[in-house]
Amino acid sequence: MKRNVVAVCALALAAAGCANMSETQSNTAKGAGIGAAAGAVIGVATAGGNKGRSAATGAAAGAAVGALGGYIWSKRMEEQRAKMEQASAGTGIGVERTPDNQIRVQIPSDAGFDVGRSAVRPQLGAVLDKFAQSMREHPATEIRIIGHTDSTGSDAVNNPLSIERAASTRDYLVARGVAVSRIAIDGRGSREPVASNDTVDGRSKNRRVEIYVAEREQSAQAR
Repeated sequence: MKRNVVAVCALALAAAGCANMSETQSNTAKGAGIGAAAGAVIGVATAGGNKGRSAATGAAAGAAVGALGGYIWSKRMEEQRAKMEQASAGTGIGVERTPDNQIRVQIPSDAGFDVGRSAVRPQLGAVLDKFAQSMREHPATEIRIIGHTDSTGSDAVNNPLSIERAASTRDYLVARGVAVSRIAIDGRGSREPVASNDTVDGRSKNRRVEIYVAEREQSAQAR
């Protein structure tokens, strides 16, 4: 019940705060409210004991992130998606637009990394070369790279391996002229599977790296 109340209140505050604002201010306020709601839900869901404090902390963190401005889908983003899709055609790498206007690139292990390894395969390197060119042409975008593993092995192995794969991907792009300041990396280990770990095919899909490319509304307004 507390989770629902906090989420609804945050959204209500965002809506109320949008009155008499410019479009940019309105979008920022909405982003803060939605971020607060999402942060509150996450805070409660992950709390072991003090859910009230977790909800408040999550709401504050979410509002701070949301206030940066929501992601937009501009002509530049569509052009970049099309180029990345063309560059990865026939490789098993998926490129798609997410509901919140990011480009998500899913690189399965077969296309990117050997089992238990973090070094970028040559066939992935050929695709990343073209991705890097597209990223250099769109310097206002933010880039996040997230590594994942299957559930084979322990967290002590999987967690650092997932980060190492994300780091290898980042380093490859940086070596080809993408500013390191634009790239954030993270590793999720085996915690976020996209398929069943009970099958060979499912485990292969879960061993992946995801690249997210996004443009914030405020970045577009500054141009």
